[in-house]
Amino acid sequence: MANSFGAMSVAQLSSLIQTAAVDPIEVTQAVLEGIDAYADRAVFTAILRDRALEEAMLSSKRLREGRSRGMLDGIPIAWKDLFDIKGRTTTAGSTVLATGPAAEADAAVVAALKQAGMISIGCTAMSEFAFSGLGLNPHFGTPGNPASVDVPRIPGGSSSGSGVAVAAGLVPVAMGTDTGGSVRIPAAFNGIVGYKATRGRYPMDGVYPLAKSLDSLGPLCRTVKDAVWIDAALRGAPFPSLPARPVEGLEIVVPENVVFDGAQPGVIASFEAALDRLSGVGASITRITIPAFDSILGLMSRYGALVTAEAYALHRELLTGSAADDMDRRVVLRTRLGEKTTLSDYLAILDARQRLIVDVERLVGDSLVAFPSVAHVAPPIAPLEADDELFFATNGQTLRNTMLGNFLDWCGVSVPCGTGEANMPVGLLLSAVAGRDEAVLGAALGAEEVVRGDLK
Repeated sequence: MANSFGAMSVAQLSSLIQTAAVDPIEVTQAVLEGIDAYADRAVFTAILRDRALEEAMLSSKRLREGRSRGMLDGIPIAWKDLFDIKGRTTTAGSTVLATGPAAEADAAVVAALKQAGMISIGCTAMSEFAFSGLGLNPHFGTPGNPASVDVPRIPGGSSSGSGVAVAAGLVPVAMGTDTGGSVRIPAAFNGIVGYKATRGRYPMDGVYPLAKSLDSLGPLCRTVKDAVWIDAALRGAPFPSLPARPVEGLEIVVPENVVFDGAQPGVIASFEAALDRLSGVGASITRITIPAFDSILGLMSRYGALVTAEAYALHRELLTGSAADDMDRRVVLRTRLGEKTTLSDYLAILDARQRLIVDVERLVGDSLVAFPSVAHVAPPIAPLEADDELFFATNGQTLRNTMLGNFLDWCGVSVPCGTGEANMPVGLLLSAVAGRDEAVLGAALGAEEVVRGDLK
């Protein structure tokens, strides 16, 4: 771990700060020193040193005067580089945007957590324009997965730097975005917790978009409790009040179709072992077929992906100009596929999406849905950089499980549940239908220790 404060959970560090065992200035300086000393320079695209130290001094003063803003006061946080930070240009992982104007104001969620007393440490690496589930970036570099002990492995994307910053112990929490799995994938690959909120739960003002019909936000952190605390602050709650839901009596459905296709044996073994532990303490596990999963894949095959159509509409001018020469070729190739989706195709996708959402809500009801966050562990970086065909195939496989939830407007929490091939982390994804964030967070909070098993 890079430094003891960054390696703590939000709740652990908060206890030290609120009892004056440590000062926010001391914490911030140690976190900044830990980042400076970390060998992998691709984790952050910018360090907000002056801002962080100023915010730490203000937090320290509040705490000394008995004016704490709550349990998050003085806690460091990192931001994926598509959240606007006042006075800084938001790059969205692209050199094409790097010379643009500086943001005139913080993104709404950045402002909300600043109001809660959190300290913005820096901006983290990401896939260019957030358009990849792998985390590779040829412009700013690809951060290595800190869980790997054999060869450099991918961090998962697109919130790559956010996942690595937490997993490496550089910061206790980092914010990401999730359009097809970009919070839950790096959480699973790096062995941490990732919470994808229901789309629209938090304001998107000042967040660089990818596909507005799918974009959502969420924290990458060390524990589910940390995610609950961040969620409360983002919604303006004075303090987190969500209770843990007992595992006994918890109703969980496990899909039998799509999500296990091509899954690595180690992933399946860790997931099934976690299910056995949950069942052993009273959870009800039911295995069902969710026809909508096959329907979603059929829609993508017939019309193209919804995310690709909306990404193309957003980036059309860049793709038809000289700027495309300065973009990641894989992002360009994938985004240009959206040109094939006609308006009638797009409307057909949206119409089918609404029908499928209703169908699944009727089928699943108040039950939670569990399956592996990703069907494989984090693969090595080098072969993906060398082979575009392998890159696209792996990207599709990596995104497959999580993107189902985005299409159906679900919320979900990825919790580490064991290890698979090459002793790399595996995540169990617990999901619920749109708007049932409290239910899925409460269940994950109660089940986390059981899901983790013997993990530290």
